[in-house]
Parts: sequence; C-alpha cells; structure tokens
Amino acid sequence: MATPLRVLIHGGGIGGLTLATALARRGHTVEVAELRDEVDALGVGIIQPSNALHVMREIGVLDDCLEAGFEWEVLTIADPAGNTLAEIPQPRMGDAPSNNGIPRPALARVLNSAAVGAGAKIRIGTTITELTDDGQGVDVTLSDGSSGRWDLVVGFDGIGSPLRTRLYGDRYTPEYTGFANWRVTVPRQPQVRGVVMGTAGKDAKALLTPITEELMYLGAVFAEAEDFRPDPERAHEQLTERLSMFSGPVAEALATVTDPASVVYSRISQVTVEEPWHVGRVVLAGDAAHASTPHIAQGAAMAVEDALVLAESLDAEAEVAAALDAWEARRRPRAMWVQAMSRAVLKQETGSGTTSKEDELLKVGIPGAAHVLVKPY
Repeated sequence: MATPLRVLIHGGGIGGLTLATALARRGHTVEVAELRDEVDALGVGIIQPSNALHVMREIGVLDDCLEAGFEWEVLTIADPAGNTLAEIPQPRMGDAPSNNGIPRPALARVLNSAAVGAGAKIRIGTTITELTDDGQGVDVTLSDGSSGRWDLVVGFDGIGSPLRTRLYGDRYTPEYTGFANWRVTVPRQPQVRGVVMGTAGKDAKALLTPITEELMYLGAVFAEAEDFRPDPERAHEQLTERLSMFSGPVAEALATVTDPASVVYSRISQVTVEEPWHVGRVVLAGDAAHASTPHIAQGAAMAVEDALVLAESLDAEAEVAAALDAWEARRRPRAMWVQAMSRAVLKQETGSGTTSKEDELLKVGIPGAAHVLVKPY
C-alpha cells in the first residue's frame, strides 16, 4: 500500500495482537477492540512450533518468547509407565527453534507489549456494535460509544466470532467433535525437556509439555458428552480417573494436583467458513475462519501465520481488495490442510472411523506434518 491504512482488529488474542504489531511496525494506524477487561489469556500453556516462532522472529519478539518459555527439540513417545518408545527430532523453519512451550498469559503479555510498543492502540472491554461497509471504508460504532471510519476491519475474535455471525448469520456455528481437552499446570519434572506423549492405545493419550524451567502442563483428550462439564468440587479426581491406566510421570504429575479449579476443561470444536473469508473490507482470520482441533498443535500457529501474511499482502498490493484476495489464496489451502490433518489424527487416536482422504493424510503422520509445516508459506 502506498498510503498507510486505518485498521481495526476485533479481538486481542494471539492472532489479533500479532497482526497489530506487524501492521503498526509498517506504519499503519491500528486499533484493537478486545471484549475482555484486560488483554490476558485464559488456560495453561501453548506450544509454539517452528513456523509460529518464525512469525515471532518477523515481528521482533522471538527472544522474548524464548525467555518466557521453554525451548525444546525432541518429541518423546512413551508407554503408560513412562518408558521411552521413541525419540523424534523436530524440524526447524529457517533458523527459528524447533518448538517453544510458553504459558498463555506470558505470551499474551509479550504480544501486548509488542503491539503497544509498535504504536497500536488497545481498547479493552470493547466490541463492535454497528458496522457499515460502503466499499470505500467501514464505519464502525463500538460499545464504549465511540465511532470511526476504517479502511479495513479484521476479525480475530475466535471460534465463537461475533463478526462471523454478523457477516454470515448462523451458517458457520462451531461443530463439536465429540471430544474435549483436559489440561492442568503442574511442576516440571526434570526429565521432561520436550513434549512427552504417553499412549495407552486408543483409550487414552497424555501429553506432558514444558512451558518454563519450573512448570509443565498435563493435557489429555477424551470423548465427552456435549453437555458434560467437570464437577467443580472434584475435577482433578475426574481427570485422575480418566488417566488411571498411566503410572510413572503422568501419575506423579496428577498427584500434585489438589485444586479442582486448576483443571481447565474445553470442548474441542471446529469451524470451516466455506465462503470467502472476506466480505468487502471486513475479513475473518484465525479461529474465526478455520478453527481446528489441537492434535498437531497448529491452531495458534495458523493464526499468527494469517496475521503475518495479511500484513505482507497489504505491502504487496495497491488495493485492499486485491490484497485480501491474495492473502486468502495463500492461506486457505494451508489452513484447510491443518484442519483436515488435525481432525484425522483425533479420529485415529480415539478409534473413530476415518475416510479414505483421512487415511491418506494419516500416512504423513504427526512427524511428517511437522516437516510439511516448516516449508515456506
């Protein structure tokens, strides 16, 4: 773009703050409207694979992420007792590390600081209440009573995206997969220096993921009824019951969990917006457009890739419409591949039936997927 743009980002999560930083560093005027009362992150930890870390390098925060987290290079496969079955080195994208585990709140602080430092304005406790796109710009009224005109509005507002509903009605509501994720932060065991995936056939899988020198998180996926919610008085006991076939490191980690409120439970859903991800000058990105299951740890990576590629596309094109077309042409095939691969792995790990297309994807496997995703995008 020859002229800097005014861009409103709806959502101050990982993707939204990455885009805010990338655009503000390029001289665009950027504001972020975040519904929550503070720019923080719920949950436990997150894996930043090498392609996500490549984006962090591009927006200038790689060192901050590595300092706040735990860098690792090898995926370990273990039996239910914790005995090592295989050690799989992880690939790198360029000179970015293979992986980094990081607490979600720490990553939120890093990205918020970067966005503000680059010149973006963050409006907390604020959402869009009215929006009119006349083809030349977008007039927006926010819930704090302010209004303005923007050259581009970007929805990084998550799987339950209000902006997606505004654009498409109820055509793309989240689809529950039948499975849910249980996670809890525990002290890091000295031997856990990378992700340790403990497997007990199709009945259960448990992952130990280091996120700092002191902490790791335990994660597990189980089939759960759509209306199930953990008992607030004994969620930690319910998780222990589900992982009763594990001994060794998993059992040791569970023994440290005494507070049921520390267990984070989230249903696994996905969204696929089949129509174009942009309507006029309003665009959806990240989970708002293509939420995936977490089975190859690429959901947040796809969001930050979306953000960087959108900034690059706006650099390369003279008009907003052309930039959005170019952005989606680059992003849709890769994001849809990640979504399909993630869903196939979920079904395989839980013993569900797979399609012939999913069987072909599963021949690539999780290690192969990592090698696919460190290629340039």
